[in-house]
Amino acid sequence: MELVTPEIGLVFWTTVSFLILLAILGKFAWKPIMTAIDERERTIEEALFKAEAAKEEMARLTSENEALLKQARAERDVILAEARKVKEQIVGDAKDAAQKEGARMIESARLEINNMKAIALADVKNQVATLSLDIAEKVLRKQFEDQGKQDQLVADLLKEVKLS
Repeated sequence: MELVTPEIGLVFWTTVSFLILLAILGKFAWKPIMTAIDERERTIEEALFKAEAAKEEMARLTSENEALLKQARAERDVILAEARKVKEQIVGDAKDAAQKEGARMIESARLEINNMKAIALADVKNQVATLSLDIAEKVLRKQFEDQGKQDQLVADLLKEVKLS
C-alpha cells in the first residue's frame, strides 16, 4: 500500500527534484526551446506569406496571360480579316484585269477581222473590175472587128449626144 498512499518524505523529495529540474530546464533549456519554437513559427509564417504572395503572383500572371491571349486572338482575327480583304482585292483586281485584257483582245480580233474583210472585199472588187474590163474589152473587140459596126455605133452615139 505504500505505492497507493505515498509517504510525506517521498512527496517532498519528488517535489524538490521536480522544482530543481524545472529550474535547470528553465535556465538552460527553456530559452533555446522557446527560441527554436519562435523561429519555427516565424519561418512558417514567412512560408505562408511567401506562399500567399506566390499565389497572388500566379493569379496576376494567369490574368496577364489571359489578357495577352485575348489580345493575340484579337490581333490574329484582325490579321486574318486584313488577309481576306487583300485576297479578295487581289482576286477582284485579277478578274478586272482579265476582263479588260479579254475585251481588248476581242476588240483587237474584231478590228483585225474587219481589216481582213475590207482587204478581201477590195481584192474581190479589183478582181471583178479586172474581169469586167477584160470581158468588156473582148466584147468590144468582137464588136469592133467590123468597120461598119463601128461607124454605126459612132453615129448612134452622136445622135444621142445631140438629143440630150
